[in-house]
Amino acid sequence: MHVLPQLRKLEQKYADVLTVVGVHSAKFNAEKSTENVREAVRRYDIGHPVVNDAKFEIWKSFAVRAWPTLMFIDPSGKVIGRHEGEFPVDVLDGVLADMIAEYDPPGLLKRGPLQNSKESMVDTPLSFPGKISADIERGRLIISDSNHRRLLISDVEGNVESVIGNGESPLVGDGAQPVFVDRNLDDALFDNPQGTSVDGDVVYVADAGTHTIVAVDVEQGIASTIAGTGEQSLYRHQGGDSLNVPLNSPYDLSLKDEKLYVAMAGFHQLWVLDLKRLTITPFAGDGGEDIKDGLKLEARLAQPYGVDVSNNAIFFVDSETSSVRVTAVAEEGRVVTLVGTGLFDFGDYDGVGKSALLQHPQGLEVRNDTIYVADSYNNKIKSIAIGSLQVVTVAGSGKQGTNDGPLVTAQFNEPADLALIGDRIFVADTNNHLVRVVDLESGEVATLEVKGL
Repeated sequence: MHVLPQLRKLEQKYADVLTVVGVHSAKFNAEKSTENVREAVRRYDIGHPVVNDAKFEIWKSFAVRAWPTLMFIDPSGKVIGRHEGEFPVDVLDGVLADMIAEYDPPGLLKRGPLQNSKESMVDTPLSFPGKISADIERGRLIISDSNHRRLLISDVEGNVESVIGNGESPLVGDGAQPVFVDRNLDDALFDNPQGTSVDGDVVYVADAGTHTIVAVDVEQGIASTIAGTGEQSLYRHQGGDSLNVPLNSPYDLSLKDEKLYVAMAGFHQLWVLDLKRLTITPFAGDGGEDIKDGLKLEARLAQPYGVDVSNNAIFFVDSETSSVRVTAVAEEGRVVTLVGTGLFDFGDYDGVGKSALLQHPQGLEVRNDTIYVADSYNNKIKSIAIGSLQVVTVAGSGKQGTNDGPLVTAQFNEPADLALIGDRIFVADTNNHLVRVVDLESGEVATLEVKGL
């Protein structure tokens, strides 16, 4: 996901000579499905060919060891280099320029764009909604309509009251400005809006596409960047003034006592944004990708995608370890794993604590003594009792689909987040492009009709 925007810049610059082929070698079982790969190609607007290497045949033939890996192949088909991990785009630009300078004079390059048709998108009211949150006091939902690059604010019946963002990215166009102050709500505000947190008239937004955090004052009709530089950071750092620190895929937010706790997926850390001082710093995790409990800044996390503060505890999901973990709001303290055991341990089993298995959960919310989890790749909503750590399937048969009806037979397709209002769980059903409603009282799942767009 991080490499794709960088590659896109190079594909556009060298369109007549550079061919990119994506090879998808899946870690999770759900990612091996060709239809799921097709959805990912649509979601991330990939324009180059992608092959589904479900059996790791290409991975093994190139002796790949890490995600992502770039293989450089010359015009004769010979592998002349490789790079593991992310990269600064200017460095790769220089490598490509050197290759062109070497192979163009002897006439080894076949110039001209690659003839390739992109996957078509279906026109739906929502497009890959990534996150959803609730304004309980006002009975409102904030829906991150992520691939439409906007937020929708609706009532609980789906009647849209406000649309925030015009669907365009602030990264595109002559006036591209990913960091801004006092922009109107119908301007280009987001590239990939994800988690939100509400404080009265203000909605805080984690925009993973611009690597920024945006404050939206719905009453005043203005939006301002409050953290991030608009550039993705490729190195770990200690933070500082919020507008001078480059961030790395902020994916979710939770507010407590004028501090925003940030699931910083790209850094494998939790960060904290002090809204009074406008400083942002690491809060938990040393930046290494793993599942390791311990003192906050010595622990290891793995792509935290969801965070929720309840009382004085911060609960979060680490997607790459299929885990649910907790730490304290206090500066001192430890990270403790409730469910999850390893980077390659995942499945679908409702057990107790670390005997239970999830598969790439992406969102959670805490209500009283229960953690509700969007168990994304299992296509289920699950709950964890905080006292006993008993994991239970709340809704979803596990099969991909759109079926409404009784909790045990209802179907989802990569539910990525959830929000609770009363006895209803509102679910961002990402790959179905829908918001679903799990009614705990009636025991039924229904689809929310989004009206008024």
